[in-house]
Amino acid sequence: MIKKIALMVLFTLLCNGVTAAELSRYTATKVQRAQNLQQNEKLSEAIDVLADVDTSKAYDKAFVARMLGVFYWQNNQRSQAIKQLDYAVSSGQLQDKQAWTTRKMLADILLMEQKYKAALPHYYQLVKTVPKNEKGDELWLRIAQIHYQNSEFAPTLKAIGRYESYRKPDELTPLSLKFGAQVQLKQWKQVVPTLERLIALQPEKLTWWRQLVTAHLQLGQTKQALNVLVLADINKLSLPEQDIKLLAQLYAKQGIPEKAAQTLGRLSTVNTDVDLLVEQAVHWQNAKEWDKSIQFWSKAAKISSRYYWQESQLLLQQKHYEAALRSLNKVNDPKKKQAVLLAKVKAYYKLDRLEEGLINAKKANDISASNETKGWVKYLSNLRQLESQ
Repeated sequence: MIKKIALMVLFTLLCNGVTAAELSRYTATKVQRAQNLQQNEKLSEAIDVLADVDTSKAYDKAFVARMLGVFYWQNNQRSQAIKQLDYAVSSGQLQDKQAWTTRKMLADILLMEQKYKAALPHYYQLVKTVPKNEKGDELWLRIAQIHYQNSEFAPTLKAIGRYESYRKPDELTPLSLKFGAQVQLKQWKQVVPTLERLIALQPEKLTWWRQLVTAHLQLGQTKQALNVLVLADINKLSLPEQDIKLLAQLYAKQGIPEKAAQTLGRLSTVNTDVDLLVEQAVHWQNAKEWDKSIQFWSKAAKISSRYYWQESQLLLQQKHYEAALRSLNKVNDPKKKQAVLLAKVKAYYKLDRLEEGLINAKKANDISASNETKGWVKYLSNLRQLESQ
């Protein structure tokens, strides 16, 4: 998560606040020569000059180490740069802004080298006294990044809180850190406003919308989850099929079965996946769109004959008796044999085909006698006798 941080090395800062009296004449001469070589792009020679400095003065040693650290960094010798800058900082010889900028250089290099535990104490020291024209908010952001990298999520949020106290405009990196830490700590209520800010920054990024839906679902806020997903859909964010399925489920949970069925109709396997066909049939049935429900039960039954039973029940309900009989004839579940016979009895009765109805009633009664089967046999027998008279 941590991005590479550019170290802006301005060599005029190396001598900021330094007078010739503070450096010995010998060291000052070496420093000047090294600076000239560096400015003429002779970095290796400049390093050799500084590395050859032999002095007993503590301040001279610290100053040269600081300068060597910068040159080593420029020469891509990072471990040497860290060693020299660490010496300069720990010596205690550098003061005020010079000490602060040296520590910052050291902390930034350690961060870039992914030496997080070593960098962190330096950043905490830096934020204690931030000089004018330096950005304290950036230091707190780096502290947050390190804590997050170390899976220390509570300190991450604390550091982000300090960063946000600077009241900077919302930016992606700090908000992403905040979001990630909140999720890890399962702070779902806090996740919601963070994601809303991320969506305001990147409304085209579907990930934030999906995460916001998840947060609302974690809080049991089905209606809000539906609203978010609908808004993402309206904004044409190209919902993947799994999100379209979720959208349909949320419509159903909110008691909007018609929209649930219509949403499932957008899926690529809508006419070949039997489970999707069944879901649509159920949604249309719940919406009391009987003909549409029958249509989808029929499609499902053509793929799996187990669904002829559901189709036949709706056909009977809608008084499509001939069609119901055709559907019932295709039900081949042995466990439903008696139920199928009784359903046929009702259809034959409604079609005034009493003889066929009586035959099926007797068959149903032979399987297992019940008040219903006996009642049909008696009733249809009486009707047939009355007709014959």
